[in-house]
Amino acid sequence: MAVIDVVEFEICNERYALDISLTREIVEMVPITPVPRAPEHIAGIINLRGEITNIINLNKILGLPEKAQREDQKIIVLVPEAAEGSNTGIIVDDVHAVLQISEEEIEDMKGPLSSEAYVKGIIKIGDKEASESGDKKRLIVWLDVGKVLSDILALTKA
Repeated sequence: MAVIDVVEFEICNERYALDISLTREIVEMVPITPVPRAPEHIAGIINLRGEITNIINLNKILGLPEKAQREDQKIIVLVPEAAEGSNTGIIVDDVHAVLQISEEEIEDMKGPLSSEAYVKGIIKIGDKEASESGDKKRLIVWLDVGKVLSDILALTKA
């Protein structure tokens, strides 16, 4: 049985996950400098220890409601290989945990609709948090962040 490591995070009161292999680090929110004429999904840039890092507004890409930037938000900085060598981070409302998920806990989402929604699968885990809320299983949307980035890069090259 294969085990997959993911980073669980929250956007708009919903739980999402991305492959931990795409994650370089998680940093506290810092002021983001807007970039003139940047696409709507680019929130701007930050100077992360001397490295200019592009910050993506994942809410825009996923079609989720936008909230004003808050100091308690986090930025998940991705490994440069995820975005063809570019330093890239995504804004999330909070980061909850690193989870080890077995294949049995993942419901595959195949087909064009899940691809369009950037969903790799639905993670169903029964844990303390799920039992406290009265649910048998907690659902986490496993995002295909690699597909998100490849689509963004394809748009910038067009």
